[in-house]
Parts: sequence; C-alpha cells; structure tokens
Amino acid sequence: MNMKTVLVLLLLALATIFALVCVLLTRARAPSACQQQPSAQEEADDGHSQVFADLTPEELAQVVQYLRVSLGVPLADAARAKPSDNCIASVDVQLPAKAEVLRFLDAGGARPPREALAVLYFGAQAEPNVTEYVVGPLPAPTYHRDVTVQKYGGKVPYHRRPALPAEYKQVADFFKKQVFPAAPSFMDQVMEYDGANLAAVTAAPRGSRSGDRLTWFVMFQNVSGFFLHPVGLEVLVDHSSLDLTQWAVHRVFYNGQYYRDMSELERIYVQGGVHVEKVRRASQDGDFSSMRPRAPVAATFPLQYEPQGPRYSIRKNLIIFQAWSFAFGMSVTTGMRLFDIRYNGERVVYEMSVQEALSVYGSNCPGGMSTRYMDSSFGIGRYSSPLVRGVDCPYTATYVDTHTLHEGLSSSRRTAALCIFEQNLGSPLRRHYSNLQSLYYGGMVNSALVVRSITTVGNYDYVWDFIFYQNGAIEGKVQATGYTSSSFFHGNGLQYGNRVWEHTLGTIHTHFVNYKVDLDVGEVKNSLVAHDMAFEVAQAPWNPEQQIERPRLTEKALDTEDQAAFRLHSTMPRYIYFATNKKNKWGHQRGYRIQIISFAGDHIPEASSMERAISWARYKLAVTRRKEEEPTSTSVYNQNDPWTPTVAFADYINNETITNEVRRGWRHGLLVPATPSHTLLMGSTETAAKHEESGLECCWAVGTWAAGAH
Repeated sequence: MNMKTVLVLLLLALATIFALVCVLLTRARAPSACQQQPSAQEEADDGHSQVFADLTPEELAQVVQYLRVSLGVPLADAARAKPSDNCIASVDVQLPAKAEVLRFLDAGGARPPREALAVLYFGAQAEPNVTEYVVGPLPAPTYHRDVTVQKYGGKVPYHRRPALPAEYKQVADFFKKQVFPAAPSFMDQVMEYDGANLAAVTAAPRGSRSGDRLTWFVMFQNVSGFFLHPVGLEVLVDHSSLDLTQWAVHRVFYNGQYYRDMSELERIYVQGGVHVEKVRRASQDGDFSSMRPRAPVAATFPLQYEPQGPRYSIRKNLIIFQAWSFAFGMSVTTGMRLFDIRYNGERVVYEMSVQEALSVYGSNCPGGMSTRYMDSSFGIGRYSSPLVRGVDCPYTATYVDTHTLHEGLSSSRRTAALCIFEQNLGSPLRRHYSNLQSLYYGGMVNSALVVRSITTVGNYDYVWDFIFYQNGAIEGKVQATGYTSSSFFHGNGLQYGNRVWEHTLGTIHTHFVNYKVDLDVGEVKNSLVAHDMAFEVAQAPWNPEQQIERPRLTEKALDTEDQAAFRLHSTMPRYIYFATNKKNKWGHQRGYRIQIISFAGDHIPEASSMERAISWARYKLAVTRRKEEEPTSTSVYNQNDPWTPTVAFADYINNETITNEVRRGWRHGLLVPATPSHTLLMGSTETAAKHEESGLECCWAVGTWAAGAH
C-alpha cells in the first residue's frame, strides 16, 4: 500500500470519527423533535399528559411569590434559615384526584386545575409546626388552602420536620465552635484536627422517643470516599431547641467507650485513661476508597448504536415507544414516577412510583446500631444526580433536565437527571431451532425501553429503572452502588459485619424498597386472582390398575385486603394477577400477573416501638382498596418521629373488600402479560399494595418487580 493510499484512508477515518462525534453531541442535547414519522398515538396526543407534568421554573416562581405576599408572615430563605424562622421547605406539583383525571382523559371532562403543594416550616409561630398548602390555580395563583389536617389527621409537630441543609451547617458550626474546643488536647493529638480534616455523617432517627431531636454524628476523615474512613469518634447532639445557643452534647463515644461530654473525654485523656487507636491519616484521594481507575483501560468498551435513529419519541413529559405510551415526572421526595401507562392505546397502569428506600443497620458503635434510614425524608428526587453519558447511560440515550424547588426561594435545574434509551438485551425474545421432522429457525430480537434516574443519598447511589418490554411486560428495578456505610472497628465488631480496612468495619444492613403500582387493567374495576398448582391422584384412563399423579390448576379469588396482604415469611401462590371482567377470544380473563423477582428478609421486629412507621416492609406484596386519602405508604415525617408515625401503612389493611374494585399495589418487581392475564415483575427488596374507591391499587411491594399482560 503506497503512502497516498494510507493518507486517504486516514483522512476518511478522521472524517468518520468527526461525524460520529457530531452525532453524539447532537444527541446530548435535551430531547428534540423525533426524527421518525409520528405514530397514530403521537398525532392523537393533545397534551393530555401535561395533567401529570412537573412544575416549570415559571410556575415555581409564581408559587413562591404568591406565598410571600399572601401568607402574611415573613419567609426566610431556607438555605440560611434558623430553626426559629418561617421558610418554604419545598414546592412540588399537586396531582389532581384520580377521578377528576379519568373524567378528563377518558370522558371529555374539564381539565383539572393545575395546583402546587407547598411545604412550609413555621418556626416563628407560638406553636411551631409544619404546614402543607395547596396553591392554585397555576400559572397565576389566587388561592391557597391548608391540607395538613385533611392529610394527616392533625398538625405536623415541628420536631418531625426533615432537617434542612441549613440545620446541618448550623450543626457543623456548633461542632467547630463549641464541641471540639472542649477537648483541645484530644482533638489535636488523637484526631490531628486542623479545622477541616473531619467530616460528619448523621444517623437517624433522632432519639428514642417522640419529641426527641437528638442525633448521633459519626466522624470520618474528610477525604474522597470518607464513608470508609471512620476515626472512632461519635457525638450525640441535642439540637431540639429553636435557640441555637441551647444546643448541647448529650454523650460522646470513642473507641468502644462512652463519655458524658467532650470535657470528660478530654479530662480522662489527659490523665491517660483513654485507650487510643491512632488512625493513619489518609491521602486526600482516600487511598483505597478513591474512585480513580486502578489500571488503564485495555480496550474500548462495547457500544450500542441505533442504525436509523431512536425508535421512541419524547414530547414534553410524554414518551412513546412502539405500543407503549406514558407520562413521566420527578417527585422531590420519592423520585421518578410514571403515569397513564398504555399498551396499544389501552391504559394498564395509572401510576407507578417509588415510595420509600429503607436501610436498617447493625453495629457495635452507637451511630451504626441506631440507624434506620428512610431516604424519602432526605429526598430521593432532590438528590437525583446528573447522569454521565457512556457510563450512567449509553451514549445514544436521550437526557432530560428537571427543575425542583426545595430549601430555597428559587428553583434549581438538575441537568440530565433522567435518561431514556432502548437497549438490546442480548438474548432472544423468543426463538426455536427445529431439527425434528422439519428444519427451520425462527427468532425475534429482544429489546426494551429503559427510563432511568440515579439518586445519591449520602453514601449510596441508587440506579432506578422502569423497563418496558415488547411483549407487554413492565419491570421496576433498582441497583445500589456507591459506598457502603461503615463503623469504627473495635471489640466484637465482627459480629456486626466484615473488616474491610485496618480500622473500618463494613456493617451489616438491609435494603428495602417500596413501590406503588395502581393497575387499571382493561378498566378501573379489577379483581385479584391467585393461581397455583396441586397434584391429584387419578386412575389412568387407559389402565384402571395404574395410578398417575397429575398436576392441575387451582384458582382462588382474593376478595379482601387481609387475603391480599402477603407477609414476608408466608407462602405466596405461584401466580397472582389482576383480572378484569373482560375476556380474550379464548374466554380467559384479561389481566396482569405480578411477579416478585427478589425481596429482603426481616425489616425490624414488629414489637419495636418504631416498626409501625415502616410497616409496609412487613409484606412481600399487599393489595388494598384505593382511596384518595391513602396516597402514599409512608411519610417524610416518619423518619424523625417513627414512634408516632404520621402515616402507618398497616392501618390501610383493614379487611375491606377488593373484588371488582380498583386496586393499588405496593411492591417492587415486574409486571408481565400472561395468557389469561398480564404479568407484573417485582424484585429486590419488599413491596406492598393498595386499593381505592375507583378500584384496586395494584400493590405496595418491596424489592424488584415486573409485570406483563395476556
């Protein structure tokens, strides 16, 4: 090959690379008009999905302006508010009642008014409290109404409020100015404290009884991946007073020993009575906890591509993919959620959303042993992290920005908070190779649409996926990555985890994830049916002397909430599906099967004083009657007062009839179509289910799930 040919080939290669880069950069922008011809579903859509849409930055600004003018009280910026101030904690969309939405979507009724839900902290009132207002109509509000008592049966006490970032900053200032200076020798010689080399992680819940606001703060080296660098010091702070000067230390823990406060630790240390475990100071990149690559990449990773462009389209908050269409949104508290999911134009799910992510820890250190994180309280949607092209999602994915207003007076934009992509699953949807009698092969490529967000709550990164398969199945899936939480290794620590570094104990813990699935299969009035298999002993028709054990199908209608609530260690029927009165051409009831892929073990003993706050985790699956006054399986206020829970899911299950009703399900798994029914697959953790006046709310469940249709 001569030099001229080589140069030509190199130029062609560079041109190809340049063209590919241009394509990828173009796709990196927010979703634009679809390149393919609009489908009938797209042409028929007239903005109905906007009834579920998140608030725009303009709407959020209008709500804030209205509240500042109309409430008649000064509102501080939550980013700098003291506990004794009034402030706006968050503003989110207030979804209309389901009955109103269905009249609008299906019966040509009026569009429901667009409203916002504003959560305010009133620390400057005679009786400090948390109040929730519905504000509307948008975009030009003229009214607000207090819905707190209607939703929760009473006012929300102030001590139940989730902590604002401002409160954590005030705690950090308290440590720097009051706590650490009380033990100067210990902090200098043992902690080598320089004012910036320690990071604190909060435990939760805060205290041991209703009304407490006492928090264990666990100290770590302030380096990359600090979650794996505990230093052995933990401090219990009482920050219940609205007067910052009244905050106090209630207890101190260091290397297996407890002290009344930092002054006592200092005195005993100076006397030589403290057993010191000197922790080697880590480099700023964290050494073993660094996220830097350990070795150069040997070869380029496999990539996927779309030969003719994406086969899905996005219009505002509406996604259309082959036979599927659905609306999407992002809740500040619970993260990604989907509405009005249709297959071939027929609604199969009204709402599918995450409700809660729970972690229960064990340790021989106080912060670890007392931790029961309920991540919605911190904000699953609030902490959605920007997605990185080619790592968090494929290069060819479409990325969507979101806008939220929390803990401030203006909205914030989260770049690339969601991604949407079609994925080749690498295995056939169906295939057969015949080598008996006739020779032939038939197969179909298996691909699915994935809608993804990733939430970073403290040390954990949760990868949330809703997956739509070509065969009518829907899957809800979560993966956990990031860093494990750790405790300082001392004493009998190996009873509570594994040692992962010199002074680091990777602590035992559980993960429970709760989903809500409001199934409307064929119509809003569904029934729950359990199919299983039993063996019957029968005489062989061709030989009366021969017995045969043959499996047969058993069927049972689950008519009440008690029958449809499956405890963690109970036996579940092999097949559970939501059935409609409509039948297919073979006479089978149409429906969706619910399939649990994985679920966790025990959440916490029911005898525990805080168990009712997380009572949804008692169940692998629970199906309840749908009620507007039971919209969620938990509350953000449960974290800081689990002893008197604002919402207790167990109260929803009171043996009401669910047959031929609209059911709501609470769980984690997969929905999959089945011949007599559809299947809903659910997976890793536990979930639970619910039911309302208009029907059954598929499930409340824990874990990973999937569903499908017949």
